[in-house]
Amino acid sequence: MFKRLINLPLTGTESCFLFGPRGTGKTTWLKHNMPEHRYVDLLDQTVYFDLNVNPGHITRYYPQDLNQWIVIDEVQKVPALLNEVHRAIEHEGRRFILTGSSARSLRKKGVNLLAGRALQYEMYPLTALELDSSFDLKRALQYGQLPKAILSADPQKFLKSYVNTYLREEVLQEGLARNMQSFNRFLEIASFSYGQQINMTAIGKEIGVSRETVSNYFDILDDLLIASRLPVFTKRAKRKLVSHPKFYYFDVGVYQITRPKGPLDIRQEINGAALEGLFLQEAKAINAYFELGYDFYFWRTHTQIEVDFVLYGSQGFFAFEIKYRDSIKDSDLKGLKAFKKDYPEARCYMLYLGEQELTINGITVIPIQTALMNLKALLNKF
Repeated sequence: MFKRLINLPLTGTESCFLFGPRGTGKTTWLKHNMPEHRYVDLLDQTVYFDLNVNPGHITRYYPQDLNQWIVIDEVQKVPALLNEVHRAIEHEGRRFILTGSSARSLRKKGVNLLAGRALQYEMYPLTALELDSSFDLKRALQYGQLPKAILSADPQKFLKSYVNTYLREEVLQEGLARNMQSFNRFLEIASFSYGQQINMTAIGKEIGVSRETVSNYFDILDDLLIASRLPVFTKRAKRKLVSHPKFYYFDVGVYQITRPKGPLDIRQEINGAALEGLFLQEAKAINAYFELGYDFYFWRTHTQIEVDFVLYGSQGFFAFEIKYRDSIKDSDLKGLKAFKKDYPEARCYMLYLGEQELTINGITVIPIQTALMNLKALLNKF
């Protein structure tokens, strides 16, 4: 069992939502930390059919002890349960932990999210900080950081199964995509946009669907926390900037398994995008677990001067450039230099595969592994 950084207030009185894509370890963590509490598994077909037919039957699963937590796993399967949960919190003082794939997907169904009576948390793939000495950068770039991908003797096989059963079947079961053939094709084509700005019109032409359909597909990925879109940083912009967001899957392994690879593909380009994505997923996890409050952006001008990631919040202001190489040239710092000129108060970092920590023109150069292992401390610097 990995020691996870997430910290739910299990000794408190407030109920909680725990969101996150399938496979990030929500159920395992809860069963390990709450073995004696009541557990309602909506992936169990008998339980699902019982509660789907009559959500009021949830009272049959309540423990007599009001101090016991009630965990309802995958609550989005029966959204009507949230009305019953709301009633039990208000009138009986019961405490719930409700897991699901996404708050956004529940809101789009117009269901009751307990009107603020439950705290919201999110679980991410494992981080280098959680893995500690077990963290393997090379393996992470190839297979990602989902717990089963790390533990599996055949992570490639696991990831193929994961994509087929979750990214495809989950979407089908939720009735989110009418044409699964075009959606499957979309997942592959979208992987070429990983770490890049999205051109929905071009993707639509490639798949043979409208731009609006492509936009809907990206919304599905967002709603299920399967992917995210990174907006451009525009605060006090002094230059003309691009407007289209960048796209990332939530886990590097999902990117690697969905991206078609041919004999002419340049492995360095694929792994370069993977290294960017790994940093993003780790930074998002650390930001959430320690409640650092950063918003995430990228920065790119119309003249193609770029910074991979900008983190902006009350804790600080950071710019990060990620390079898949073991040495740094002066030209690699072009984007950070331009950004620092516009935003001199920002702390600028170059992360790379080398082993030396350097300072060049006010820009700190750090080995990527060192940065990932010390990301909490790095992002806590004022």
